[in-house]
Amino acid sequence: MNITRETIVLYVLMGFAALFAIMFHEIAHGLAAYMLGDNTAKERGRLSVNPLKHIDWVGLLMLIVVQFGWAKPVPVDIRYFKNPRTGMAIVAFAGPAMNFLMALFSILVYSTLRFFDAAPLLILFFYLSVVINIGLGMFNLFPIPPLDGSKMLGIILPARIHIQILRYERYGMILLILLLWTGVLGVPLRFLRDAVLNQYMRIDTWFLDFLYKMTGG
Repeated sequence: MNITRETIVLYVLMGFAALFAIMFHEIAHGLAAYMLGDNTAKERGRLSVNPLKHIDWVGLLMLIVVQFGWAKPVPVDIRYFKNPRTGMAIVAFAGPAMNFLMALFSILVYSTLRFFDAAPLLILFFYLSVVINIGLGMFNLFPIPPLDGSKMLGIILPARIHIQILRYERYGMILLILLLWTGVLGVPLRFLRDAVLNQYMRIDTWFLDFLYKMTGG
């Protein structure tokens, strides 16, 4: 593999975009739990804006290399929730939801920077932020333990079946790594991610048109 300066810059930008995506993903989990009455994440420093507190290094590497990955799970104590199954599903969904919001924010900044002919690296960073946030959000919606999607199943599956699924959480990460590296999961995920990305790029087109009209361009 020929490693060029451009390749290094690209991966550095992807790394920073991934750090922000992971950080806000996990903070969203923690904030959702806190709002539902669980102080565990707050007490353990997981509402911090320090991305190092949220990094799972294997998950970060996967996010940079294949654009799909994960972070260090936020500790949650469902005993604090009035309805544990619903509460856990809300907390689980908060992470991917934050990533889609981050992607929306990033696409609007990306459009604005393009409109004002900003520095190309800055424009590239926010484009990568869109791609990585969509990838992180969609990947975590898959119902494979320990991903968020598996915890969201609690609101639709009988408790007995859901508990059985979650018992395989320790093996799920190994399975996920194998599925991503072999492309078995990566290929359909990229298809879905690109389909969502196309919708975000429509927002880019709309917002650029809006900026041109607002400035009389």
